[in-house]
Amino acid sequence: MKVNILHSWELSYTRAADLQRELALRIIRENHVDRHSLRHVAGTDVSYSRATNRCYCGVSVLSYPDLNVVLEETAVVEATFPYIPGLLSFREIPGLIDVFEALRITPDLIIVDGQGLAHPRRLGLACHLGLILDIPTIGCAKSRLIGEHEMPAATKGAQSDLLDKGEKVGVVLRSRTGVSPVYVSIGHRIDLTTAAELVLNCCPKYRLPETTRAAHRLVYSLMREHEQQ
Repeated sequence: MKVNILHSWELSYTRAADLQRELALRIIRENHVDRHSLRHVAGTDVSYSRATNRCYCGVSVLSYPDLNVVLEETAVVEATFPYIPGLLSFREIPGLIDVFEALRITPDLIIVDGQGLAHPRRLGLACHLGLILDIPTIGCAKSRLIGEHEMPAATKGAQSDLLDKGEKVGVVLRSRTGVSPVYVSIGHRIDLTTAAELVLNCCPKYRLPETTRAAHRLVYSLMREHEQQ
């Protein structure tokens, strides 16, 4: 896969935060996903070693709409950026770039386990990765980073607006009846209505999208293998 080199990864905290504000202006908030030609959706995951500075990165590509795993790639890298809330993309994306460069299939859509526009500087991991890969991306997080919202109804498919400083930055989506909702926001080249619809389509049985679940399994297996050595 082609990767756009947008900037250096050797940045100070201040420069990284300023860069997020600059890159946020380049996010495309209109939909560029053709549902009729959507064939492959990808999920990402990054986990960290407790004993070292090692990052375990994985991408699972699933067929759509049947959601079967068709391709997976992993990478193990040393983190070069510290763990700083709000700046996780600078820690996680370098390893994910290695994985995406190795993929033989270019996914039509990526669902990131994290935030997109629902970020203090409007550039969460899904937005940053989407810009670098120039692929439609969605942020689907397990918890809220910013904003306020009403709790959606308990039935699957119910949703409420996630608002931050008067701006709608995402939706709180009930992906399974009676289970805690997920937080969906756009990453790049997609609109929020389409993002919520596609996340729901990727959650046929469980709270999290099958893309995320597959990537979690992949990275857990990779980390267990390396940590036991």
